[in-house]
Parts: sequence; C-alpha cells; structure tokens
Amino acid sequence: MQDSSDIEAEIRRQTTAAGAQASISPSDVAQALSPPPSEAWRGKLAAVRRAAIRLALAGEIDILRKGKPVAPAAAKGVIRLRLRAPAPASDP
Repeated sequence: MQDSSDIEAEIRRQTTAAGAQASISPSDVAQALSPPPSEAWRGKLAAVRRAAIRLALAGEIDILRKGKPVAPAAAKGVIRLRLRAPAPASDP
C-alpha cells in the first residue's frame, strides 16, 4: 500500500508540472504510483481522491468538476485536479 505522503507528493509533482492553467486526472497519479503493466492503479484511486481532498482543504490544489472548482465535500464522480493559482496581490 502506498503511503499517503507519497500520493500527496505525486499529486503536487504532477499539478506543478501541469501548471495552474491545466489539470490532471486522479488516474494519472494512481498509474504513476503503480509499476506497469499493472492494473493495481485502480485500487489506488480512492486513496488518491482522499489525498486530493486533503490538499484542497490545505489550499494547495483545486478539485474540478466540469472544469469548475468545487468544494472538497462536493468531489463526487469524475474530477480533475489543478494547482491552485496564487491569490492576486492586493494593493495597500
């Protein structure tokens, strides 16, 4: 079983590589953590989704449904993950 910190690190790596304008699929993360040609990645999807929810609650990523950010509690069905864009700097 994959450690949750390994899963979170892979989500961070892939979302950072994709940038704030692109998103990744949780299955991409699960597949990256499973040696090919294994189908074991499918069993890791729930753990990837749980890790994504933790990172979203921490403000690191956005969880998307139909291209729009959703609250982590609403992360049901098909989702994608995106690096959260930094908040715009406010002028003093």
